[in-house]
Amino acid sequence: MKITIAAFFAFCLCAATSFAQTYTIKGAVGDSILKVKLLNSHISILNAKDSILRKYTRSAADGTFTITGIPAGKYLFMVTYPECADYVETITLEGTNATRNMGNINMDLKTRLLGEAMVKGAAIGLKLKGDTMVYDAKAYKIQPNDKVEDLIRQFPGIKVDKDGKITAQGEQVKKVLVDGEEFFGDDPLLVTKNLRADMVDKVEVYDKKSDQATFTGVDDGVRTKTLNVKLKEDKKSGMFGKVDVGKGTDGFYEGQALFNKFKGKYKLSVYGTASNTGRNNLGYSDNDRLGTSSLTTVVLDDGSSYQTSGGDALDQSNYSGVGFPSARTGGAHYDTKFNSDKSTINTNYRVGALSLTTLLNSLEERNLPGNSQIINSDNNTYAHSFRQKADVVYQNTPNQNSNLKIGIDGSIKTTENKSSSLSTTRDSTGKLLNSTTINNNNDAEQKTFNATIIYNKKFTKVGRTISFNASEAFNQTYTNGYLLSNIYTTVNNQTTTTDQYKPTKVSSSVLNTNIVYTEPLTKKLSLAFNYGLGINNSLSNRESYNQSATGNYDVLDINFSNNYKFNQLTNQIGAIFNYKYADGVLNFGTKASAVDYKQIDQYTGGIFRRDFINWSPQFRFQHNFSPSMNYNFSYNGNNSQPTINQLQPVGNNSNPLNIVIGNANLSPSFRHNFNTRFTANQRITSRYMYISGSYSFVENVIISNVTIEPTTGKSVIQYINLADKKPSNYSIYADYQRKILGFDADLSISTNGSTDYTYSNNVLNQSSRRNYGVGLYISRNVTKKYNFYFQASPSYSFNSQTLMPANNYNAAEFNLYGGGTIYLPGKIQISSNIDYRYQAPVRNAPAVNYKMLSATLSKTFLKGDNLKVSIVGNNLLNQNQNYRGVGNLGFSQSTYNSIPRYFMLNITWDFTKFGTSTN
Repeated sequence: MKITIAAFFAFCLCAATSFAQTYTIKGAVGDSILKVKLLNSHISILNAKDSILRKYTRSAADGTFTITGIPAGKYLFMVTYPECADYVETITLEGTNATRNMGNINMDLKTRLLGEAMVKGAAIGLKLKGDTMVYDAKAYKIQPNDKVEDLIRQFPGIKVDKDGKITAQGEQVKKVLVDGEEFFGDDPLLVTKNLRADMVDKVEVYDKKSDQATFTGVDDGVRTKTLNVKLKEDKKSGMFGKVDVGKGTDGFYEGQALFNKFKGKYKLSVYGTASNTGRNNLGYSDNDRLGTSSLTTVVLDDGSSYQTSGGDALDQSNYSGVGFPSARTGGAHYDTKFNSDKSTINTNYRVGALSLTTLLNSLEERNLPGNSQIINSDNNTYAHSFRQKADVVYQNTPNQNSNLKIGIDGSIKTTENKSSSLSTTRDSTGKLLNSTTINNNNDAEQKTFNATIIYNKKFTKVGRTISFNASEAFNQTYTNGYLLSNIYTTVNNQTTTTDQYKPTKVSSSVLNTNIVYTEPLTKKLSLAFNYGLGINNSLSNRESYNQSATGNYDVLDINFSNNYKFNQLTNQIGAIFNYKYADGVLNFGTKASAVDYKQIDQYTGGIFRRDFINWSPQFRFQHNFSPSMNYNFSYNGNNSQPTINQLQPVGNNSNPLNIVIGNANLSPSFRHNFNTRFTANQRITSRYMYISGSYSFVENVIISNVTIEPTTGKSVIQYINLADKKPSNYSIYADYQRKILGFDADLSISTNGSTDYTYSNNVLNQSSRRNYGVGLYISRNVTKKYNFYFQASPSYSFNSQTLMPANNYNAAEFNLYGGGTIYLPGKIQISSNIDYRYQAPVRNAPAVNYKMLSATLSKTFLKGDNLKVSIVGNNLLNQNQNYRGVGNLGFSQSTYNSIPRYFMLNITWDFTKFGTSTN
């Protein structure tokens, strides 16, 4: 809060001295070579002591500027202009002369200064441009052959965890671009872990709007946290890459090859990996965008559909530390500009095969009114996936008033899954209630195809635009599976056996169109009107066959078989008002969707229909106090329709101990979401502060009513509306960063919590969770000497349940991760990484104590340190993964197998060739 408090006292000081003498600063800004005046140069007056912004303005068309009302004192006078070196001068305002004439200030292009020893002082690391944070790579220190990940790890407001996941302003970065273009389908890890840090000029972090909102200027509420890596001009033509091979003890190995060629208007990249150490380097954003991370299509009652694979590791951003993986991946990327840079093509192809063997032991406590049950299970799974996917995007911008974007992508995926589990359920006294063994074997093939077209057009009248968007998504999955389960219950001393063949055919075709028309009502106020049409046709055929006397699976079990056809028609209209003023924007409006849904039972001919209206109000306000300080507030609401599984569930005997029954009387719920954030940075002193908060609550919420038989452990679930209670959750996060004694220090505090409701045996249970934590991140980078980073995050969680108040599950937690490198004489480096997680013990569960430690000894060779030989020690403490989570009716604690300790010899060669220089 130091910046805010200082700003408050500065304001009070200004008020107290309002009757004292004030000063005026004036001057003119121009180009030093072209001798022309520069319009809209940014002129700032900052306190010399703490760099707090006092006044700012922009230059007029003739380059002149005037700032009035400045109290006496010592200040930093700063002038900035795009692509020019910043001009900074220390000035003192005192005496009787009330006007300080700065004269003609001549700005120099940065490119002119490259060969001259004229730049004094360090580059300014962070600038706030509207709601975009712009980081200057020159202000940060890097080591030879560092990658983008090593660079952005030093940025204020950005954190990179041990797996390479990037968090900016408390939000996960889901899209990474290179010079504004997707690179390998915007896979974050392929960019940040492989692109060289010395190629980077700037890095931008912002909330990317949808294509339609970007063109029309009217916010539609769709935002994606995005990182854009801008390359240096002299690094846009050349080639670079690396080759990395390793051989370890106990049969462990890894290899990676990456080649990139950038030349003028095109980029070409290819890569391949092979390992059984978890280095598959597949990214989450690409999988989400292409929709290839699924095996099963689930159709919701509002007509939307989603796919789920139940934890297919091929779709994870990186190895999670769970199981024994074996991966082969490869891919190619190409993008280019042509037709006088009016047209672009961006295309990617990726292929991957992954096998994962997992051993899992879980301990679960399930609370009932007055007592509880303990479930202990052991699971053994094997999963193999092979997938190919490709995409291409074509964009054409013939002029500044129109553009066209066409995208196509598709994938083919085959999977093999085998699992076996053994579980027991006991009551609170330790008495056995049931024991269960379940074996599943499934083979599946999935095909996806997606196509999108977007056309935008600006009219002669400023602010009048029209935008059209159409998309088609096709998904088809065929599965052949076998289920064998045996459930023994002690109350009746009986064993129930299920032995079935389960083929499944699921397909969906979803067409969505949307047209947006914007009309300026005044110079500041505009209206965006939209109409959308959606058509969703889906099929779901799930069959279950029992064995006949011949031993073949040819007897249809109608109780656990179904064949449904789904049809949905959606009409949406909306109106969004957008008000822009000098220092911000106000955006508000609503959308309404009329949905006609029909479900046809292909077996019986029965028809189930629902018609409903979905409302989506929205409000957003942003105010820019200065170029380095802004505030945002937003609200949105949305209906949540009950799903088919909640209304009219399909019979499922994969686990007869958990049965779901329908409730045709369910009505939709409505969620209210509030978000706010404040951002400020002091460019000279590299201070940064970020505060965010969120709160949401649900009206007429749909909750589960679970009836659990105390004697058998069997549970029956039905969903109901809860009208007189409003589940809620909140989150508050504050982050402050500055340099202290040469270290980059980042202190964060956070709290989050939720209140949820569930019926257990007809008794309403209220579960409340509150978590309070602090985080301290410290890093330092001294070229050719050492670098390190550490994040320590202690926290405490309060968890309470009205059903069993004694089972509160309150526990302290501590997380630590970090790493560092020491550079020794003879080009020798010693590196180490640590990941530590602790959760205190709770009733019926021991403490979670996970320690992962690795170390590397390496030596570099050649002039540019491009060849590295390393000895790596992984999981030196030989630990397995374990974790505990608290739910509405109890807790679950799991222990997984992990890659054990091994040692490996690695050889890495980084190569570059830009211009005539080759390393």
